[in-house]
Amino acid sequence: MRPVSFLVLLLAAATSAAADHDELDATLRAPYRGVPGSDARTFTIVLEHPFTQPLMQPLTVDWRFELAAADGRVVKTWRGAQLLSGPPVTIEVAWDGRLADPRAAAPAGHYRATLVADTVVQSWQIAVGAVAAPAMPPPLGMAPSPWQIVLGNLHSQTGHSDGGGPLTSCQGAQAPQSSPLGPAQAFAYADRHGLDVLVASEHNHLYDGGTGTNAGATPASVRDLYQAGLAAAADYNRAHPGFLGIYATEWGVIDKGGHLNIFNADGLPGWERNGAGELLADVATPKGDYGALYATMRQRGWIGQFNHPASSGQFVIDGKPLAYTEDGDAVMVLCEVVNTHAFSVSEDETESRRSNYENACNGLLEAGYHVALSSNQDNHCANWGMSYTNRTGVLLRVGDTLTQATFLDALRARRVFATMDKGAALLFTANGHIMGERITNSGPLQLLASYTSSAGQRPASVAIIEGVPGRNGSVTTLATQAGLTIVPSIGAHFYYARVTQADGNLLWSAPIWVQQTALAAD
Repeated sequence: MRPVSFLVLLLAAATSAAADHDELDATLRAPYRGVPGSDARTFTIVLEHPFTQPLMQPLTVDWRFELAAADGRVVKTWRGAQLLSGPPVTIEVAWDGRLADPRAAAPAGHYRATLVADTVVQSWQIAVGAVAAPAMPPPLGMAPSPWQIVLGNLHSQTGHSDGGGPLTSCQGAQAPQSSPLGPAQAFAYADRHGLDVLVASEHNHLYDGGTGTNAGATPASVRDLYQAGLAAAADYNRAHPGFLGIYATEWGVIDKGGHLNIFNADGLPGWERNGAGELLADVATPKGDYGALYATMRQRGWIGQFNHPASSGQFVIDGKPLAYTEDGDAVMVLCEVVNTHAFSVSEDETESRRSNYENACNGLLEAGYHVALSSNQDNHCANWGMSYTNRTGVLLRVGDTLTQATFLDALRARRVFATMDKGAALLFTANGHIMGERITNSGPLQLLASYTSSAGQRPASVAIIEGVPGRNGSVTTLATQAGLTIVPSIGAHFYYARVTQADGNLLWSAPIWVQQTALAAD
């Protein structure tokens, strides 16, 4: 082959690979409290884009960072334009704790720090001055409970796709199947480091060994690798009761798509075909066709999780992002509200980069989806579940053994909370009904958030969020206290609780969906 032809092919392959991962990675670190003795602090923005890697073009990203008061008023704004042409770029924004009047400290209270970079939105709550801690009900465990909590990381990759990178050299996604560390090694690592559950969610389009379609791949080799992963999970679970390894697939691409996990697919769903036109998967699922995918999932009893969702350009059906379908609502059970940096090499749970997707998850809830919120790590390096302290908490019934069946049943029931602190838990009830339920109510509705920490942490703020499924509008903060009694308006509602700890870590409950009806006439 002539050198020029090789270069053309190399460029084409690199462009195809990058297009599959065309996503600006923009993270914001917003210290919850200022430096000791002051409300001054430094916010850290990190920007990265795959198109700026070798053979791609530089990219200029316009960004805006703002502080908003509790009533939503923007009180301080910073702007910039950053050229990305290689490694991640760190931008530090120093704030002296003052607003328009340079002589006066900002009024005490909670503020929201928000980064907007291209279409990426990151938002975190911060505290300024003396802010009273909320009154909370007695900690969990003070009274008998029908629930036991298991903690897991429901999003990671191994050497079966683009994960398992050595911690000494891992800087990004690995070449497909280049790592010898597969699901068995990942399950053993997570088990050894105290997780109850690890999901190895391999990219469905990398089973052919290429970032683009591998024309020489055979259907048998692709299907056999997927079945080997299922077998590895089953073998590990049999030998290690008390731990659950789940072999799953992460379906889709970022560019004009969106990633979602399918937790219980018995065969590989996919769209790629080899040079002979043979399907490199078990189940044909057209690329980018989310409506068809949801229908297939429902037909086969598969359930899923929206991974690191964006509010625009993802999960599009008929031109509408975050589009609702009845099939999708039947099969999508989780929305990833927090994700630790996917390429972290931390093994001591100190990774500082993470992303918040609450805005997009709220968009899915407002669209009509019945999804609980999850907190995961998307590990591509060999530190499965250990980059930070965040976990997804799942409620099993007391007496139930942790198995794939009991775990998936709990996901279907949306008995889930998301936490950035593995030592803290959050439950939420409505008239005694546990989070995740769908209830019909008439008359008063008592909402109650209950929090506990095994490490002595305390809640610094609590919010009960209200929305309307199918409205496609915006959620609102109903209350900033742990419990209240209301009489909702007639119609459909959802409610969930969010707690911010004194160290800045957050927890989110699953929603409760309420159909409010009129009181029966006497």
